[in-house]
Amino acid sequence: MSAPQLLAGKNILVTGVTMDSSIGFAIARCAQEYGARVLISNFGQALRITRRIAKRLPEEPPVLELDVTDPEHLAGLPDVLREHLGDDARLDGVVHSIAYGNPETLLGGKFLDGPWEDVARAIEVSAYSLKALTVACRPLLGDGSSVVGLTFDASVAWPVYDWMGVAKAGLESTSRYLARDLGADGIRVNLVSAGPLRTLAAKAIPGFEDLETMWKTRAPLGWDNADTQPTARAVCALLSDLFPATTGEIVHVDGGFHAMGA
Repeated sequence: MSAPQLLAGKNILVTGVTMDSSIGFAIARCAQEYGARVLISNFGQALRITRRIAKRLPEEPPVLELDVTDPEHLAGLPDVLREHLGDDARLDGVVHSIAYGNPETLLGGKFLDGPWEDVARAIEVSAYSLKALTVACRPLLGDGSSVVGLTFDASVAWPVYDWMGVAKAGLESTSRYLARDLGADGIRVNLVSAGPLRTLAAKAIPGFEDLETMWKTRAPLGWDNADTQPTARAVCALLSDLFPATTGEIVHVDGGFHAMGA
């Protein structure tokens, strides 16, 4: 059975695509299968990997160089998008799949010792960048456009996650304020909170296995930490027209773990 064309005719930018095991890659593939025209981005040394990985998608998409902490990259983003989409084209969806926290200083039980310089960087890359990216794309966004980011439930304190948990809390709050300020323009802003997935970023977290083991016994629907498809499909649903009145929301894709007390 072919995939439903939920995103037919839509232009979608997926940021932070690196390895083919990444959530961003799964979202880009799912969006293409649902009929979207997709652009992906990365920067620095990872850009070369992204260009190679892009060939593994159903249709090789344009790969943009975009550092969401670089003011020049952000200022030039609308023109770069127009080069690929056309001068009169709009951007129907933006996916924020970007996060970073120094695993040597901020994760794995180092909360009390985390230095401000590294904390500030984690918050800038993982939370503030949602606002920076959305504002940069705003000239191409319009009524019905959707911004979707990825979080890991920041309502509680997790083992080993430490300052990344704080950064994700900032991301979640940022998404709500963006939803407030962009709602008048018909722009929706939502997040998907996924359970632990075996991505390259997750493997860099010291003690990540401690998080994974919790899902084995407490997720009512079970949880496959190697399957990025449920998360990708949820993101694509939020990018589509199926949720025209939903904004400022966090959709959990975690096998139901978040709803269980013990």
